[in-house]
Amino acid sequence: MFDEHGFPRGAELNEAALPALYHFVYCSRAADGVDDAEVGRIVEAAQRHNHARGITGVLVFGSGVFFQWIEGPAAQIQTLIASLYGDARHYDIVSLGQSEEERERLYPNWDMERVEAEDIRLVLQDALESTEDNNNVAALTRILEQIDSGPLDSLGRR
Repeated sequence: MFDEHGFPRGAELNEAALPALYHFVYCSRAADGVDDAEVGRIVEAAQRHNHARGITGVLVFGSGVFFQWIEGPAAQIQTLIASLYGDARHYDIVSLGQSEEERERLYPNWDMERVEAEDIRLVLQDALESTEDNNNVAALTRILEQIDSGPLDSLGRR
């Protein structure tokens, strides 16, 4: 029935059976007027829509900066990317990475979750140090300057 590792007999770990997932990671600056309440509405809308589309991910927000990882079927993620670039609630969008690969989801149970932003500066600094695109360097520099202008917990309490 089960082998010594607890797997059903005859079951093999088959990496080819892993789904092809597309992921997109980006950061951006929030437009004027985007506060914690608006970000809550963004997350709620994402949770409603992402499940049916097979999209999962995480959204970090602090000091007026978004950082997001989304993953799912390539066509669905490409459609979402186009929507993100057309969304007036943020600007200075910097693509930090995107690719398709066969792997397990990083956030299998999160249609979209908001995570606190304590470590966002380190993530963005690392992205700045590794990018070669001049537009990304400029945008990431502006984003880091915005973060440095005040504590992360001051957002929406000006």
